[in-house]
Amino acid sequence: MPTVCESQRTVFRQIACRSYTDWPVYNSTPLYDRTSLAGLESDVRVVAGTWFKHEEHDSIEQFVCSLPLAYFLFNAHDCYAGSTRYNIETLFRVFVLKEIHGWTHETALIKYLNHRPELCGQLGLETVPDQSTLWRSWHKRFTSDLRETVKTAARTILIRAQNAGVTVPREPDRKLRYHDDESGESEPDDQVILEEAEKITDHVNRVVFPAFSLTRGEGCEIHENAYWDLQTYLGLRENLAANEGARSFIHESTRDRTPLGHAHRDHLRSLSIKQIREMYRQAIHWLLNEVAETEQFFRAGIIAIDITEADPFTGDRTGHEEEIIGTKERTDEYAYQWATVQLVGNAVPIVLDARPVRKGETRLEIVEDLLDSAEDLVHVDNVLMDREFDSQHILEMLSHRGLSYVVPKRMQTSEKAQAKRLLQRSQDRYETDRKLHLGKNEWHETTLIYRRKENSELEDHQQYSVFMTNRGSGHLTEYGYRWEIESGYRSIKRFMAATTSKNFVLRFFYFAFACLLYSIWRAVDLFVQVELTGEYEHSPVITADNTLTLLKKETGIG
Repeated sequence: MPTVCESQRTVFRQIACRSYTDWPVYNSTPLYDRTSLAGLESDVRVVAGTWFKHEEHDSIEQFVCSLPLAYFLFNAHDCYAGSTRYNIETLFRVFVLKEIHGWTHETALIKYLNHRPELCGQLGLETVPDQSTLWRSWHKRFTSDLRETVKTAARTILIRAQNAGVTVPREPDRKLRYHDDESGESEPDDQVILEEAEKITDHVNRVVFPAFSLTRGEGCEIHENAYWDLQTYLGLRENLAANEGARSFIHESTRDRTPLGHAHRDHLRSLSIKQIREMYRQAIHWLLNEVAETEQFFRAGIIAIDITEADPFTGDRTGHEEEIIGTKERTDEYAYQWATVQLVGNAVPIVLDARPVRKGETRLEIVEDLLDSAEDLVHVDNVLMDREFDSQHILEMLSHRGLSYVVPKRMQTSEKAQAKRLLQRSQDRYETDRKLHLGKNEWHETTLIYRRKENSELEDHQQYSVFMTNRGSGHLTEYGYRWEIESGYRSIKRFMAATTSKNFVLRFFYFAFACLLYSIWRAVDLFVQVELTGEYEHSPVITADNTLTLLKKETGIG
């Protein structure tokens, strides 16, 4: 097995340069320390996710030998006291290798190592342990939690390698493992579902929330996690503002110290829009890495881009005209607007990114920004948008990216005339090619599809809808998926804390955090369904309130 010093440096340089990745996690969040097995599992996910994408890294054994472990304190999970012949870090690598191959007994591992002296050197073995030593080390020296981490690490390595096209010695189990799982053949009842959801919510919470951090000085008495606990708590009840919520939180939290409402808002206002979006994308990146370990999740497919608005603003917006802008329907009202990109279709509907909409920004700028985020996280095939994105320049940009699209077209004079002709002929569907002018004698070629609405009570051209697509009529049926983003907005707004503040950063943070809670809910529901049934149905089996209540419990409230 050749040394790979240069490729290792490339991998770790890539990890260090990512704005949304902190590695190792012990340096970035108080949620973990150097003895945390959850932190070790997180680091395995981060490193493996980049390692196997390198063209020279086509060996799982190479990864096991190269995985950095020097920072981790294994002694907290070592049941032996005093000196031992074999270092526990070395044994950890050996047992990960055994688990990767799926060997039930130590004999197969010993035989494998005896025929590979170079591998033994890479693992740090001067001699190959005998069968009894390995058995005692696994059953007596390793704690049960450390054994579970070995299994989790091996499974993660197999999945990351297989996803990157690297040959693996066995098919990985793409169902999440949890302690004390029991299998059963009967249909899970509500209690079983909630018990499973509780374990999974705890797991997801530990993965996602470390992405968020505040700019605070040293020696703060209130733990930073208390601020995220309070924000989650505010999402538990409709129209609950920070001051009132903070007062209730004091009594319901199990924490000794909790933030006051004004302090909570002040810390959030000190963030920037850029910081909030970076933290959000990091959290979603980690969440997607988790759901990608289930074979039911497809990390490719259809996304929907849309803009939603807050309740109409009725106060004085002097000085905030760039942020409190008109409504999408162009009424006399004003509102804050937020844009999102979300997975739709057969995928779990996770909000990949969110951003504010300011006065003067073009729809093209907004779509490009959100697409950049989405394509960093998933492989995008098809983009769905509503008619406010009816722009030939947006469509041309999507085509240049190699993406298909379905967008409704505003009906102008020619489209209305064509719809009237179709109505006279009682024709339900019609397709025609169209060139849209881009300027300077440049054109975008698209296809217009006229479709008659079912059970329409209208008697003129309004019986028809017109769609634009660059992939033919087969994609038109997918447009119905876009309505998932509308139902998602209703849930997201249910998760938002109430405020009368005009502070743009605070308003956006409330919306972004609500998007995160919504995404966690849908991811937890996926995990629960897969764990209990092995399948994923798009209709949730657990409610948003269930998930929020469990998040509340796992973040120190109650």
